[in-house]
Amino acid sequence: MDFKSYIRDVPDFPKPGVMFKDITPLLQNHEALSSAADCLLKDLKKEGIDKVIGMESRGFIFGPMLADRLEAGFVPIRKPGKLPYKTLSESYNLEYGTDTLEIHVDGITKGDRVLIHDDVLATGGTALATTKLVEKLGGIIVQCNFLIELSFLNGREKIKPFEVKSLITY
Repeated sequence: MDFKSYIRDVPDFPKPGVMFKDITPLLQNHEALSSAADCLLKDLKKEGIDKVIGMESRGFIFGPMLADRLEAGFVPIRKPGKLPYKTLSESYNLEYGTDTLEIHVDGITKGDRVLIHDDVLATGGTALATTKLVEKLGGIIVQCNFLIELSFLNGREKIKPFEVKSLITY
């Protein structure tokens, strides 16, 4: 399936000069949505995934769907102050400043086999912070997968030790 045909370019969003890759046309089409989930899971069913991590917020779209298909649990990674229980946090650099992500301290159990998912791999900061949180809790990262990879931003380099899969590359 040509997944790129379901991605809409939105110029100057969220700020001038940015070409936003809008995934909502793909989400609105059942066949494309289901096929994308199938492709993201290719060869993972035999990996014994225990948990699927989804990063705030668009990682929450495919993350639970992938977890369900893998018969695994889903663990959200959120911005500070959004999770109600005890958390572990990891800060990471942005172009101008820093940001932080959090996970519940009981979200991953030592030895859990983990799939990390987000909609877009851009500069890799969010993905790197997520890998650090999973490893601090003793999880084993099986794969980091993304619907879209913006390869010109070199995010893959930040998470180089891990297997990375992307369905669409720009």
